Amino acid sequence: METLREDTREVVTATGPIILVVLLMQVFVLGSPLDEILLFIGTALMVMAGFTMFLIGVRWGMLPIGEAVGAEMPQRGSLVFVIVVMFILSFLVTIAEPDVRVLASLVESVSAGMLDRNQLMFVIGVGVGFFMVVSALRTLFGVSIKKLLAVGYSVVIGLSFFTPEEFLAISFDAGGVTTGPMTVPIILSLGVGISAVLSDRRDLSNTFGFIGLASIGPIIGVMLMGVFLI
Repeated sequence: METLREDTREVVTATGPIILVVLLMQVFVLGSPLDEILLFIGTALMVMAGFTMFLIGVRWGMLPIGEAVGAEMPQRGSLVFVIVVMFILSFLVTIAEPDVRVLASLVESVSAGMLDRNQLMFVIGVGVGFFMVVSALRTLFGVSIKKLLAVGYSVVIGLSFFTPEEFLAISFDAGGVTTGPMTVPIILSLGVGISAVLSDRRDLSNTFGFIGLASIGPIIGVMLMGVFLI
């Protein structure tokens, strides 16, 4: 019951101001009829209820399972096994991310079908998967997060000079949508499990590097997509 109250409070705090602003605009700026206002209020309540149930599912299901999987993989004693499983899980979670699917659909629509949504989602998923593997190896070998971020964004800056202009905005948006409500809990929980097992100092702050590095992958992936497709 306490979890339900906490999750509800978080959802109301996050979505309440946005809903209020839109509602005020409908009433005082757009002058929407009463039926449209009531429809908006009803859908807003359903959105809040959906987010609350999603957070409960994340807290009770996704996070514990992610931590358990992340902790179990290194104990198998095979680096190849860790790399393969980490890549597959990260890839599948990314292409299931609602934000990624929305971006891919909009890009396909705006480009009049020139960019296929499935192709874009595949590239984004591969980018996240690759850099999740890099993050796991960083934890294993104790590589500085600063060095990896410097190298990663140096590659991004270098590719920006060769990437077609229309792909630049898409690439950075691709990095942003991977930090959505589906991907982040899984990445963090996997990172917690792996860091707890692989880190000699049990420094779980290593987990936060997973998100930072994972966001670089889609940017580089979409940039390379633009370089080789156009």
